[in-house]
Amino acid sequence: MAIRSDVVGSLLRPPALVQAREGFEAGRLDAAVFKRIEDQAVDEAIALQEAAGLDVITDGEQRRYAFFGHLIDALDGFDKLGGWAIAFRNEAGEELTFRRPVVVERLRWRRSMCAEEFSYLRARSRRALKVTLISTQQAAAYYDPERSAGAYPTRDAYLADIVDFTRREVEELVRLGCTYIQIDAPQYAALLDPALREGYRRRGSDPDRLIDACIEMDNAVIEGHSQVTFGLHICRGNNQSMF
Repeated sequence: MAIRSDVVGSLLRPPALVQAREGFEAGRLDAAVFKRIEDQAVDEAIALQEAAGLDVITDGEQRRYAFFGHLIDALDGFDKLGGWAIAFRNEAGEELTFRRPVVVERLRWRRSMCAEEFSYLRARSRRALKVTLISTQQAAAYYDPERSAGAYPTRDAYLADIVDFTRREVEELVRLGCTYIQIDAPQYAALLDPALREGYRRRGSDPDRLIDACIEMDNAVIEGHSQVTFGLHICRGNNQSMF
């Protein structure tokens, strides 16, 4: 029986890359310099996976500020840190708060979410390659009835655009030759948590209905691509890449 292992998608970003991103976003670091630091981090991620003997390689999501960063950075219309805060706990049990994005304007396509990631990866490894995209269910968490209503009157209207944009991205990746796409869906697991379910209810959503609807939407994203392997990643989260 063949047993295959591959990285879930992200690897911990090295301190030099984290510092460089902070400097770039603050305007202290030139874009070209930041790009070289990103490239080096990706090269090291590839080398690590290949040295470990993995059959499937990712770029470690080194170009993203978080696992969902490809969506937020590629589309205009999000407030990056203005969303509902969720609580994590560290290894000592202490509560840590992480603020999520929130949609505040109609979404607009700025650029491909993952074309650069895949194209760079394809040029540097001969192994099977994987790209990750967040699920519709994860993106649903970025809608707030109060802050988002001016852009989208309902969550369903917002998610319809998310499906269209994500399907467009899948089609672009397929055009570039990508044959393995992972859908990151931590919110499916999170919605089993009584506290998070109650949080959705307070913000006007039925968590059970939301799960059913988002399964249908995720299926709409991936349908029609029989030549592509789609994976589903479900987890409990990793606050600010602590581990």
